[in-house]
Amino acid sequence: MDYEQLVFTIISNAGDGKSFIFEALSHARNGEFNLAEEKLEAANDSLNKAHDKQTNLLTQEAKGDKTEIGLLMIHAQDHLMNALLAKDLVEEMIETQKQLHELRNQRRQKEIG
Repeated sequence: MDYEQLVFTIISNAGDGKSFIFEALSHARNGEFNLAEEKLEAANDSLNKAHDKQTNLLTQEAKGDKTEIGLLMIHAQDHLMNALLAKDLVEEMIETQKQLHELRNQRRQKEIG
């Protein structure tokens, strides 16, 4: 895989991961926590692929094979880091949604019973 393909692979996988992350949040808001978990797993798969490509570049550079750092590579790194941050934040938001869902269920049970 040449350098440009590698960069676009990072961008593509990071973008896919970020999309899955926000789909997971949407499912969590609807109380669909199993679907949210599936989307988070898909996000992890995509982000791991992007991270593996990034690690390959870092390994090459550590071995003395310097990599050209152009605007496209910076863009790829930006996409990956934003997606990873979004994942961390959305995972916390999903946990909050689970707690809210449980509290709503408890309140409904009190109103019924």
